[in-house]
Amino acid sequence: MFNLNLFKNIGVPLYLFIYLIIPYSAITQTSKVDFIRNLENSLNKRDLEFIRKNFRNDENQNILKQFSKIVNDFPDSKWKIKRLKSNIPKKEILRIKVSGEKIVNGEIHILESEFDYIFSILNGQIDEGIIKNLFTTIRNDEKKIDISFKIPDKVLTGSKYDIDIILNKPLEEVIIAGAIKPHQVNSFFEQEILLEPLASGGIFKITRAPSKPGIQIWSGIIAHPEGMITFTKSIDIVDEI
Repeated sequence: MFNLNLFKNIGVPLYLFIYLIIPYSAITQTSKVDFIRNLENSLNKRDLEFIRKNFRNDENQNILKQFSKIVNDFPDSKWKIKRLKSNIPKKEILRIKVSGEKIVNGEIHILESEFDYIFSILNGQIDEGIIKNLFTTIRNDEKKIDISFKIPDKVLTGSKYDIDIILNKPLEEVIIAGAIKPHQVNSFFEQEILLEPLASGGIFKITRAPSKPGIQIWSGIIAHPEGMITFTKSIDIVDEI
C-alpha cells in the first residue's frame, strides 16, 4: 500500500497526453504507397527536413513543434503507418501507431498511441486533416495493472454515455487515486488533473455529449501501488450513427 498523501493536490501536466492531437495538418503526397513509406521513414529517422518540405508552410511549424515534443520525451519512439479503406467521399484515412519508452527516476515509462488521420487532397497536398479515434496511454507499471478502458469512439450529440476505467483485479485493502477530465481541442496545455482517492475499483462516470458535432477529449490518470497510468481518448460527437 502507498501513502495517498503523496498524491494529494498534485497537478499532473497534460502535455504528455496530447502530443498527437493536431486537428488541422497538411502533408504533401507523391503516390499513396510512397508517401506512406516516406512519411513513416522520415518520422522514425527524425528527418525534419523531409517533414518541412512535405508540410504546407502555414502548418509545418506547428507540426514540427508537436513532433519535437514526442521525440524530446520519448527519444526512441517508433511510428507505424498504414492506409485504411475509406468510405468517406474524397477522403483518405491513415492508421498511425506510435510507441516509445523512457526512464525516469529508474522507472520505465511506456508510451502507446493509436489514431486515425483523415484528410482530403487538394492540389497535391493534404487539406483539412483531422485526428479521430485517438487512444494514448503512458504507464510505468510494466503492465502489471490489469485495467480495461471502456470509452466509446462515437456518440450522438446531447446523449448520455458511460466512461468506465476498470481495474479488473480485486483491490482488497489497496488504496488507489485517480481523476478524469474533459478538454476542448485547443485548451490542453494550461490544464492539470488533480488526483483524488477512488473508493471503487476504477473510474466510473456518466456524462453527456456536447450539443454540437465535433470532437470531445478525455484525459485521466490512475495511481496504483504498482505504478501510474495516464490516458487520453477522443470521442467523435455526431448528429447520427
